[in-house]
Amino acid sequence: MKKFHRPKPATDPQSRYRRHRRLVRFGQVLMAAGALVAIGHWIAHLAPAGQGPSITQDILIGYPTGGLLILIGAVIAGRTETKKR
Repeated sequence: MKKFHRPKPATDPQSRYRRHRRLVRFGQVLMAAGALVAIGHWIAHLAPAGQGPSITQDILIGYPTGGLLILIGAVIAGRTETKKR
């Protein structure tokens, strides 16, 4: 049985550049969201004693989530533009 493959459509440099810029902006938005999560968690720690985040929120939601979002955003935003082969 033969397998037929569709040829890949030729992409022009402008569309590749636009796609790359969209990925960079998406990564930057993820990094900003991660920073907001971490800052919000830090502000929650400034609450009077007994009113701060619980241990579950501290371990799962606060800084790890903010750091993970920043890391994923940095990886996406830091990708180099693909070269034409």
